[in-house]
Amino acid sequence: MSPKASGAALGPKVGETVERFELEKAWLVDPVSGREGPGEVVVIDGILESVVWLEGAEAAGITAEGVVVAPGFFDLHAHFREPGFEDAETVATGVAAAAHGGYTTVALMPNTSPALDEPGVLERIRSASRASGSPVEVLAFGAVSVGRAGEQLSAMGELADAGVIGYSDDGAPVRTPKLLRSALLYAGMLGLPVVEHAEDLELTANAEANEGYVASILGLQGWPTAAEVSAVSRDLAVLEDALRDEPRARLHLAHLSTAASLELVRRARAAGLPVTCDVTPHHLALADEWIAGARRWSWEALSDDGTSRDPWADGALTAPPYNPALRVNPPLRTPADAAACLAALLDRTASAVATDHAPHTVVDKEVEFGRASNGISGIETALGVVLALVDAGKLPLGCAIAALTTGPAGVVACWPTAAATPAARKRGLTEGEPADLVVFDRADRWQVTPESLRSKGKNSPLLGRELSGRVLITIAGGRLAFEDPQAGDDEP
Repeated sequence: MSPKASGAALGPKVGETVERFELEKAWLVDPVSGREGPGEVVVIDGILESVVWLEGAEAAGITAEGVVVAPGFFDLHAHFREPGFEDAETVATGVAAAAHGGYTTVALMPNTSPALDEPGVLERIRSASRASGSPVEVLAFGAVSVGRAGEQLSAMGELADAGVIGYSDDGAPVRTPKLLRSALLYAGMLGLPVVEHAEDLELTANAEANEGYVASILGLQGWPTAAEVSAVSRDLAVLEDALRDEPRARLHLAHLSTAASLELVRRARAAGLPVTCDVTPHHLALADEWIAGARRWSWEALSDDGTSRDPWADGALTAPPYNPALRVNPPLRTPADAAACLAALLDRTASAVATDHAPHTVVDKEVEFGRASNGISGIETALGVVLALVDAGKLPLGCAIAALTTGPAGVVACWPTAAATPAARKRGLTEGEPADLVVFDRADRWQVTPESLRSKGKNSPLLGRELSGRVLITIAGGRLAFEDPQAGDDEP
């Protein structure tokens, strides 16, 4: 079933206001009210004019297995590579990929060239966003340190005035505890968070894959869990100390991947520390055994007693090993760690699913595994991966949508300055607001191929795989961001 077959009609080109859009008999998910069920939506002149929840006979036959309407997704962590690495991605191709994935707001990391350490670089990104014609909202984090070199703080006040939503040296951790403490103090004064890439670089020197059984069998240099855990411990200790001088200091830990580090955050939050974190789709659904050639989901690789099944012993190896698309920072962990990422979502230790979309060129990726650049091109496949968890009964649909919408928006909205940005608006199905919606069909599967991806980055380990949840329409701020060219082909 397509939305057009249910009464939808768009008409505008990408970037134009949606004059009228009516969708009947769909499954609505509103993470703000916590409600989901059969319903209808009407958009007129870009405004969500009507949300009707159906009951009784009118709701008959409408299930969550068909067409779903949800708020547009918000990605807390993506790399669009511009300026400096336009051969891997541009803002224009990045927003096209985001809209294809159902995202209407994307927050970019500052590891560009030059680094986003002064307002001029932010304006270059905004200019590229405007030139793209896409309505996808592009936000950005400024660098913590000048050039991300870890030696002195960036012009944090100027960056705040220019409109960054926080600070990060992502791609690497803030180099020293002293610099991190200073960053937390200044960012707290400015009402903005510090987003930290938690990694002890001394422990990960020359590392290639998660330290353990799989890396040992494959002869890859181990990347220890302790590298993330020790960094998280350091960051939390520095945050606790900084709060004595600046109670507005806030910390967000990006792409956590291990059970131990997530437990540290769980305890810190229970103790009242102002810390949040996110997990990625690939750390939820993939495990290190994929590097050996396994292609089952992480939960399928977990035994009843919580231990990892041996992929060499149970015939799980169905693909060639050492696929460089699987080299990522932090690395793919064990199935038990993936289960811990899921548990953190379910108990809200992790506030969001963030893609860490990291497109690369063929030159940088299709090389020996240990020499490949870290990163997965994942903003277009994130929904399908998360829905695989839903389909397996591991994650309620409402929780999945919240992790893609209100969760990340809430992280940004925790801080006074960021709360004034459009990204902090309610991410629900709110009548009278500019329509910010994604419509996807859970019953319609699509194959991940280089041709199907709008991103320049084709470095996805999911190439050739079918995913559920084809995105049919994305509307951002009342304007058309994406419409599947096949939507409505079955219309009589």
